[in-house]
Amino acid sequence: MSSPRGARLARRFAVRHLEEWGCPPASDASSTVALVVAELAANAVQHGRVPGRDFTLRLTLDPATRLVRIEIADAASTKRPPTAPPSSFPDGESGRG
Repeated sequence: MSSPRGARLARRFAVRHLEEWGCPPASDASSTVALVVAELAANAVQHGRVPGRDFTLRLTLDPATRLVRIEIADAASTKRPPTAPPSSFPDGESGRG
């Protein structure tokens, strides 16, 4: 769901999955993943919202290293890139995440 509610649900989804993987919700790892997911999901909602389409979230755990990979694609991920690349705006306050 590409909305602020969807971003909150994504964070809860991440915390739940980490708990299933043996990482308690109050742990540093779970809190860090929740923070990163919340930020990325909020960015996807704010900058890539397309009516009728949702952003996607994928979490994977490498059991050998216990590393969590977080992937979020905004709803507009198939739209055409801007006419000027982000590097053309080195002092811009957004677009880096």
